[in-house]
Amino acid sequence: MIADSYLERIHTLLASGSRQILGIVGPPGSGKSTLAQQLAKALGEKAVVVPMDGFHLSNAELARLQRTQRKGAEDTFDSAGYLALLRRIKANASEETVYAPQFDRELEEPIAGAIAVENATRLIITEGNYLLLQHGPWGQVKSLLDEAWYVDVDSNLRQSRLIERHRHFGKTDDEARAWVASTDEPNARIIEASAARADLRFSW
Repeated sequence: MIADSYLERIHTLLASGSRQILGIVGPPGSGKSTLAQQLAKALGEKAVVVPMDGFHLSNAELARLQRTQRKGAEDTFDSAGYLALLRRIKANASEETVYAPQFDRELEEPIAGAIAVENATRLIITEGNYLLLQHGPWGQVKSLLDEAWYVDVDSNLRQSRLIERHRHFGKTDDEARAWVASTDEPNARIIEASAARADLRFSW
């Protein structure tokens, strides 16, 4: 459940009358997607979720760049493309619908044009790992967010969730544990180092 104080904070954001972008940040397995979806459900037609994960590079491109074994690291996303989309959404300059990509975990590929951001949508909830980094295109994301929330979660719980997720999508137990240790956890340390830039620390 989401505490009422967090929902009240959202309603305060929306009281301005202008479109707002809320960034939800946290390491892999912290519950970012769950939080984003629950907030969107609570707000109904006022909100839409635009995940950073839609900007994963395709598996073919990761193979070409020899980054397949590092999928999920900051340089395995089209960070400049994500930044450009946020700028377009923030500008909200025309009556057109803006389409955003979505990541399909079954296919392990991004799907273009899967999320419709209507002109009338007041709250855009964007969630991802690297929204608070300070270098490259990532470093410009924070300036486009009206608020950024960092999701705090127990490290052991987070890692157990990740192992279960990797097993669910086809890895053996050993493969899942190895992936968490070699890929997810190094990424988590980078993300955790950016937490101080958040406007709020969210706890379930």
